[in-house]
Amino acid sequence: MTISLALSVLIGLVLARGRGDASTGRAGPDKGGELLIGLSLDTLKEARWQADRDLFVAKVKELGATALVQSANSDDTRQMQDIEALISRGVRAIVIVPHDSKTMARAVEIAHKAGIPVIAYDRMIRESNIDLYVSFNNLRVGQQQAEWLVKRLPDGKGRIIRINGAPTDDNAKVLKAGQDEILKPYLDRGDIKIIHEDWAEEWKPENGKKIVNAAITAHGRDFEAVLAANDGTAGGAIQALTEEGIAGKVLVTGQDAELAAMQRIAAGTQTMTIYKPLKELSGKAAEAAVRLARGQPVIARTSQHNGTIEVPAILLDTVAVDKSNLEATVIKDGFHSKEAIYRGLTAP
Repeated sequence: MTISLALSVLIGLVLARGRGDASTGRAGPDKGGELLIGLSLDTLKEARWQADRDLFVAKVKELGATALVQSANSDDTRQMQDIEALISRGVRAIVIVPHDSKTMARAVEIAHKAGIPVIAYDRMIRESNIDLYVSFNNLRVGQQQAEWLVKRLPDGKGRIIRINGAPTDDNAKVLKAGQDEILKPYLDRGDIKIIHEDWAEEWKPENGKKIVNAAITAHGRDFEAVLAANDGTAGGAIQALTEEGIAGKVLVTGQDAELAAMQRIAAGTQTMTIYKPLKELSGKAAEAAVRLARGQPVIARTSQHNGTIEVPAILLDTVAVDKSNLEATVIKDGFHSKEAIYRGLTAP
């Protein structure tokens, strides 16, 4: 079987479940009445997820449907209850940002029994028969972080602290794998040494701070960079660096292009982030959800294995951003305003 044929079959499987189970009357072509789309979020504590929610809701409305949103506050039991509640309210498709990539497999099973297609948004749902995965290319995000870092280390050499994301999030492992691909030859030669590494539970900034504090306690302040998985943990790392009087003297990565991170980049305490065009991502997810709910075709040009099946996937590109190109990226796209980023600073 050729790759193109295999993907056609996978896409066909997406559409088959999108047509719904006639016995439930939930999924399938709209037969009148309000078309409801469920969005189950892990959390709304981070600004990034608030933006995803608002953009998704607006796009679903533009497409003639209504989004019902639930946030689980990083609680697996609550997220399962949220999804059951969405099913009981008659949604015809569910989009899930899982707190735990494996636990939510049960939610996929429950939704499918009700004839409802499920899309994994931004984070894969492992070991499930998920219908579609819509995300950024997270392996590439990890590669971009590491590529940016090694190019700016003196002669490609240095000692680094690595803060990985939440161990329950499949994306954290994919990001690490992307970083590892770039770092491996440098590590093998001994040009780069990871002096301390740990996982930041729940992606919390305070856990990023604890990891850097522990590294400094064990190894001192002789290091060149902090490879932080996202902007939240980067912010925690920078708090620790500030306490030591070395903020701005150490390279610090991130991702998500959160406003606070852009302000830190402008100020010189964080050195880079990854810009992920959320409007495009949320728009693709909303369009796919509404089309699946109506039994219409969805085109997925690639796939990713989730431990059980090859999941049809829509993967979007990302951009590495630092002080040199923030105006040409996040400001130009209207993601953040120049005034907001440089508030209290002198803009160039």
